[in-house]
Amino acid sequence: MSTTTVAVAPLTSQDADALVTAARRAAEGAGVAVSVTVLDAGGHLLAFRRDDRAVLISGETSTRKAYTALQLDAPTADLVEAVQPGGLFHTLPTALDRPLLFIAGGVPVHRDGRLIGAVGVGGGAPEQDHSFATAAVAALA
Repeated sequence: MSTTTVAVAPLTSQDADALVTAARRAAEGAGVAVSVTVLDAGGHLLAFRRDDRAVLISGETSTRKAYTALQLDAPTADLVEAVQPGGLFHTLPTALDRPLLFIAGGVPVHRDGRLIGAVGVGGGAPEQDHSFATAAVAALA
């Protein structure tokens, strides 16, 4: 019995640019200034863009949201409850020396069912950031 491994194309710099563009367009349409971060499957930075008007901390939050979505292969919006007292991941944010952030706005990126990266958006309300990141992933698909 042999198993065939099908190669899945990794997230490219063109993909990353498309994700940033789509997220920024969604944010601009809502009148929100944001930062957008795109990471590859290894957690390496592929693209980053901060709107001139975005709050400075949005650069950090967008990156941490993308990293969290990538590491847990889940939208950060779906993880917010898990870090509350009594939640499955309650101690995770302090147990690791990693930049995890459990606020909506990070979304994993999949291709052919495989995790290939993540996008994070910061600068708006959490629900807005989530919608901008989701719009970016949908535009790439």
